[in-house]
Amino acid sequence: MNPTNLPRISVVTLSFNQAPFLEAALASLHDQAYPALEHIVVDPGSTDGSREILERWRPRLAQLILDPDKGPADGLNKGFAAATGEIFGYINADDLALPGSLAAVATYFAATPGLGQLLGQGCIINRAGQHVRAAGCSRLSLADFGHGAMTYLQQAHYFSKNAFQAAGGFNPENRTCWDAELLIDMTLAGALTPALNVPDQLGAFRLYGDTITGSGRMAQRMALDIARLTEKALGRPPRPLDLLEAPARLLARRLRSPAATLTGLTSRLRPNPAQS
Repeated sequence: MNPTNLPRISVVTLSFNQAPFLEAALASLHDQAYPALEHIVVDPGSTDGSREILERWRPRLAQLILDPDKGPADGLNKGFAAATGEIFGYINADDLALPGSLAAVATYFAATPGLGQLLGQGCIINRAGQHVRAAGCSRLSLADFGHGAMTYLQQAHYFSKNAFQAAGGFNPENRTCWDAELLIDMTLAGALTPALNVPDQLGAFRLYGDTITGSGRMAQRMALDIARLTEKALGRPPRPLDLLEAPARLLARRLRSPAATLTGLTSRLRPNPAQS
């Protein structure tokens, strides 16, 4: 690619009391030296030293938004409202962008006019940053999603500004799986917009006891959100035959991508502390 004509990638990082991991998250983006990175950090009120870290990094950030918000999805919406890039992505303060990911994302978008969503691969890491297992995105399919047969790694998901705006951004009422709902909403809003699955390693999801997924807190609310997203993806309420279709779709997905993680989307989001 021509270095003088690189697409701008706007990455939003949501920071809230994750000081032990924050610097690694910031460095994972900036160490790539991608010249057209627009990095926006949103911190609604950390009290653990994160604000001091962010002040040190402020010269390298496009924007630092320190306003209170109404939850994670609302904070991300604030960040993306300030973004000016053609390509959007988000890396949380305890996760990582993998080396070379931004250049790879830019290359795919430049080579695929009108691309709406890019879904890559990555891994799960533990609190210490050690590799736990492979993870990634399988084929984008609302039917697979609705039957629990789609894998999804938010840290390996990038999308166009147009796709994000067509979906109306994040649902601020969703406090458990706002990332998965955005995926569905963008897909529903852009039925004719192409999505691309790629084999590149783009992101790492840090799974540990304090995360929503790792701790199992908000379990009841998460179960309700997952049920609602299942209906949204399928376009209808569940029906008895789904019990037969779900394992068939899961088997088909594994046969298509035998090396992919065996953790399905709904399993990843299920409020089960033992899944880590």
